[in-house]
Amino acid sequence: MEINIGISHSDRTTIAGGLSRLLADSYTLYLKTHNYHWNVTGPQFTSLHTLFETQYTELALAVDLIAERIRALGEPAPGSYREFAAMSSIAEDTDRPSANLMIRRLVEGQEAVTRTARSIFKAVESAGDEPTADLLTQRMQVHEKNAWMLRSLLEAARTNHQTTLQPGLSRFNQGPMHVSQFSQ
Repeated sequence: MEINIGISHSDRTTIAGGLSRLLADSYTLYLKTHNYHWNVTGPQFTSLHTLFETQYTELALAVDLIAERIRALGEPAPGSYREFAAMSSIAEDTDRPSANLMIRRLVEGQEAVTRTARSIFKAVESAGDEPTADLLTQRMQVHEKNAWMLRSLLEAARTNHQTTLQPGLSRFNQGPMHVSQFSQ
C-alpha cells in the first residue's frame, strides 16, 4: 500500500538515509560503550562501569526508536554489522584503551552522533517532518549532555593530576608546567 503521510517519497528516502547513518553511528557507539563497560579498569572502575552501563542502555532504546522511524517512512532499516560499519562515522577500536582514553573516545563518539543528527535537520525541516525533527532534537540533547558529562570527568582527572603532583606544595612552587596543563 502506498504511504501517504504528507511527505513525498523522495523526501522520505532522503530522511531515511540520514536516519540510517544516525542509526549506524548510534549502534556503533552502543557497541563501543558496552565494550568499555566490560573492559574498563583502574581506580574509577565502579563509577565508569556504572556510567557506561547507563549510556549503553539508553543507546539500546534509542536505536530501536531510530529504526522504527526509518520503517515508518517506508524504508528498510539497516541491521547488520557490515551495513553499520559502512555508514558509521565512528571508528571501531583496534586496541584496549586506558580508562581515560575510553572517556575521550566516548566524548568523540557522542559528538559524532550529535553532528550526524544535526546534519539531517535541513531535509527534515524542508519536508515538514515534525516527528523526525522531534526525534533528532531528543537525540542531540542526550548526546550533548553525555559528551559534557564525559568531558567533565576528563577535566576532573586533569585537575586532580595537577593538584596531587607533590602533596603539600602549591601549584606555583612545583616547578615548570607542561604546555598541556594550560589548555582547556
